[in-house]
Amino acid sequence: MSEHDMMEKEEIFSKVLRAGRRTYFFDVRATKAGDYYLTITESKKFTNDDGSFHYKKHKIYLYKEDFAEFSEILNEMTSYIVDEKGDEVISERHQKDFKKDDFDTTSDSKDDGEDKKSTDSFTDINFEDI
Repeated sequence: MSEHDMMEKEEIFSKVLRAGRRTYFFDVRATKAGDYYLTITESKKFTNDDGSFHYKKHKIYLYKEDFAEFSEILNEMTSYIVDEKGDEVISERHQKDFKKDDFDTTSDSKDDGEDKKSTDSFTDINFEDI
């Protein structure tokens, strides 16, 4: 890989949001033309039966021409959720007296370790700061 290709992959500015088993990485990167774009990566930790673990990652590439509309829709959607359901997390998993043994482990949609902080922090994203 050439030095130019390595510079292209290098993060210009980064922030990390840790939210239980999930970690969100916000990275500003440069295009070949020298313009900037944003990558948002969700990394989720999974534990194997033998105790080892692995991560699954999902990445979104967001370019400047989409910032305004993306931000508008994100703000609209997060506001809708908070307006409709409030900012208190309703899942039993997030209750103060929740016991893991009481949780049905056969569910495919479990989100172990997520805490209320992840929802609060996510709704405060301001893409105008980028």
